Amino acid sequence: MSTDDTFIDVLAAGCDAGIRYDESIARDMIAVPLGPRTQRFVAAASPGYLAAHGTPKHPTDLLRHACIGHCFPSGVLAAWGFVRRGKVVKITPSGPMIASMLDLEVHAAESGLGLIYTFDECLRPSLDSGALVPVLEDWWQSFSGPFLYYPSRTHMPAPLRAFVDFLKGEVNA
Repeated sequence: MSTDDTFIDVLAAGCDAGIRYDESIARDMIAVPLGPRTQRFVAAASPGYLAAHGTPKHPTDLLRHACIGHCFPSGVLAAWGFVRRGKVVKITPSGPMIASMLDLEVHAAESGLGLIYTFDECLRPSLDSGALVPVLEDWWQSFSGPFLYYPSRTHMPAPLRAFVDFLKGEVNA
């Protein structure tokens, strides 16, 4: 197994399969769902941060706030995308911190360093405990979850076959 946040040809790289979201999977591949079928990105900040700096009412308000950005290992800074009634707003986060470790980013947000924007399931414990408060909920973006994808082959490697069978069993459970 290896991880790479860039789009590579997994077959040319010698891999049996890859993981992607459906919009970037080639049509000639077989795709098996992984994880929750619907995911969403959420924005949040600590109660202390919001008390000191105010609560953004529109995504463009984030341009005047400290944002905790996420940087992929490739060096690409993740943009923040918001959607409401067909209107899309993309923000390039700027602020006191850009990191590539989600735990560090969540801790920084809980400590009042700024706003964070990431997967709901990653922030859910902090939101449920009150360590973080949701913001811009009307703008949160939902999308379908990831897929394991692989080429249609009559002779699939046994370890991949076992993994695919396991995943299919989990999806149908």
